[in-house]
Amino acid sequence: MSELFVRTLREDPVDAEVPSHRWLVRAGYIRRTAPGIYSWLPLGFRVLRNVERIVREEMDAIGAQEVHLPALLPKEPYEATGRYADYGDNIFTLTDRKGGGYLLGPTHEEIFTLLVKDLYSSYKDLPLSLYQIQTKYRDEQRPRAGILRGREFVMKDSYSFDVDDEGFAKSYQLHRDAYVRIFDRLGFEYAIVSAMSGAMGGSASEEFLAVSPNGEDTFVRSPGGYAANVEAVRTAIPEALTDEQIAALPAAHVEDTPDTPTIDTLVAVANAKVPRTDRPWQASDTLKNVVVMVRHPDGTREPLVIGVPGDRQVDLKRLGAQLEPAEVEDFTEDDFAAHPGLVRGYIGPGALGAESATGIRYLVDPRVVTGTRWVTGANEPGRHVFDLVTGRDFTPDGTIEAAEVREGDEAPDGSGPLRLARGIEMGHIFQLGRKYAEALGLKVLDANGKLVTVTMGSYGIGVSRAVAAVAEGTSDEKGLCWPRELAPFDVQIVVAGKGDDITAYAGDLSAALDQAGIRVLLDDRKASPGVKFADAELMGMPTTVVVGRGLADGTIEVRDRRTGAAEQLPTADAAARITAIVRG
Repeated sequence: MSELFVRTLREDPVDAEVPSHRWLVRAGYIRRTAPGIYSWLPLGFRVLRNVERIVREEMDAIGAQEVHLPALLPKEPYEATGRYADYGDNIFTLTDRKGGGYLLGPTHEEIFTLLVKDLYSSYKDLPLSLYQIQTKYRDEQRPRAGILRGREFVMKDSYSFDVDDEGFAKSYQLHRDAYVRIFDRLGFEYAIVSAMSGAMGGSASEEFLAVSPNGEDTFVRSPGGYAANVEAVRTAIPEALTDEQIAALPAAHVEDTPDTPTIDTLVAVANAKVPRTDRPWQASDTLKNVVVMVRHPDGTREPLVIGVPGDRQVDLKRLGAQLEPAEVEDFTEDDFAAHPGLVRGYIGPGALGAESATGIRYLVDPRVVTGTRWVTGANEPGRHVFDLVTGRDFTPDGTIEAAEVREGDEAPDGSGPLRLARGIEMGHIFQLGRKYAEALGLKVLDANGKLVTVTMGSYGIGVSRAVAAVAEGTSDEKGLCWPRELAPFDVQIVVAGKGDDITAYAGDLSAALDQAGIRVLLDDRKASPGVKFADAELMGMPTTVVVGRGLADGTIEVRDRRTGAAEQLPTADAAARITAIVRG
C-alpha cells in the first residue's frame, strides 16, 4: 500500500450529498474532475472492472455477443428516429471542421440497428443479441450525488433482434432473467417495476431499482405483487354513473365564494353557504385546475390545463413523464396576460377544451369519470360552480396520469394498498418493437421470402452507477463495506508493529495468499496502527488481517468487516485458514 496511488481523507467532500459519494471520495476510489465527471483511481477501477466482469459473464451466458461501437456518433441516424430533437439540450453535440454534425452517444439504438442492417438480411441470421460496455454521455442540467448522476458514465447496453414478436418475447425473457442473476450477484436489495419508456419509445419497459432512501426514483409496491415506478402508476378508476343516476343529480349552479384562495377555505365556504344534504363537502369533491406551459421539441409552447381532485397535488415528475419529449414549464404572469380567458384562481372547465373559446387543451385525472360531481372554478373572480357533473356539464379532452400517488392508494390491479419506497435506477429493459427498425429500414426476408421489419429490444445497466449503488446499500458509519465479489481485494493485511519480524511475516503471509489466488492489499505504510485500522474500515475490504504484538505468541487477528467479528489464528496455518475464510 506504500506504493498504491491512493490518498484517504478524514473530512467529507463539501459537495457530498449521499453516503456513496462521501465514502468513495474519502476512501480514494474516485476523484472529481469537473461537475458530473469523475476519475477512477486504482481501487475504484478494480471495483468497476468487477462489475463489468459479472455483467459480461451473464450476458455471454445467454449467447449475447460483445462488440464495441464508437462514442462519437453522426447525428443523421438520430434525426431519422426523431431522438436528436427529443433529447434537446440533454446531449453533447459538436460540429467538425467540415461542418458535419455529431453527438456523444447517450445510447446506441440507432447505431446498432444500422450495424445489423449492414450485415444481415435473412431470418436465418436471427435471433441475434449484441452488447457493449462503454462510456456514455448526457448533459445533465444538475449532476449530483457523485457517480450516481453524472455527465459521463459507463453503461452496458444490449440489443436483441428477432424476426417476429414470438421470438422477441423469448429474447426479452432471456435478458430479464440475466438481469435478475446480475443484480443477485451484485448483492443489494432491488425491485423490478413497470416503467415509462420516455424518449426510448416502445410498447413497454421495466426498471430494476436498487432500494435506497437516497434514490431519486419513487416506486410503489402492493402486498399482491404490483410494482411500478411512480411515473408509470395507473390510477384505480371508479365506476361511472349510468344515465339514470346522472339524471337524479342536482343541476349545476354558480355561487359567490369570496376569500377562498385555498382548497381548505373553499371547502369551508361551501359547507357554510351551500351544504350538501348527504354529507359535508370535502377537498376530494373539488376539481382543481392547474395550468402549465408545455414546450415541445421544436420550440413551440402550448398552454395545458390539468384537472385533479382538490385533495391531491399535480406531481410534476409524473406529468413530465406523460408529456415526454416535451418539457413542462411554469405558467408565468406574461402567459396569463396572453390568455385573458383564464381567470386566475377560478379556472373552470367552462373555459377549457380544444373546442372552447380559449382553445386550451384540458386533461383530467382518471378519477374524473362520467357522473362525478364537482365544485370548481366558474371562470369569474370570486365565484365557483357547484354540482358540475362530468359528461353532463363538461367533457374534457382526455385523461392524464399526473396526480400524486399516495401511500395507501389502491393498486390498479386490486392487489392491495400501495406502499411507497425510493430507489436508484440500475437497469432498464425496453420492448422497442419496430420503432427503430422502421425508421432506419432494418428488414429481413422471412421463411416465405417476404420482407419483414425486425422486432427489437433494448437493455441497459448502469455499470458505474452500480458501484455507487452497492456502496449506498452496504456502507456503514465507518466507511465502505464491499461484498467479496466486488471488493478490489479480498484481504487487507495491516502491519501493526515496528519489528522486522512483524514486517517479514506480513510479507510472507501476503505472498502465500497471493500464491493461493487470494487478492491481497498489504498496508506496509509508515503510519500508526490507528491510522491503518481507520483506513481499513474506510476502504471496506471484506477481511482484515492484523499482524502485530500477537505474533510473539504465535497468533494473528482476522476481522470481518461486515460483522466486526474477530478471531485469533495460529501463524502456522494462517494462510490456509484465511484462504478458507475467503472462499467460504
